[in-house]
Amino acid sequence: MKGLAERLLWEGGGTFVAGLVLWMFAGDVDVPVVDLTKAGVVMMCVGGAQTVWGLFRSARRRSAG
Repeated sequence: MKGLAERLLWEGGGTFVAGLVLWMFAGDVDVPVVDLTKAGVVMMCVGGAQTVWGLFRSARRRSAG
């Protein structure tokens, strides 16, 4: 697995983990503009979607050739 599919898997996994950390441990932190727990949930959704897209591209490439 090389190229775009692998990059999407790594980036999606990292984004998901960073969002999970924000969601779990940033509840007591006060930031005036954004709620960090909600930002963590959004990051987990984006990271999960990116990981699924990377898996899809990887499977599609393997079946094509």
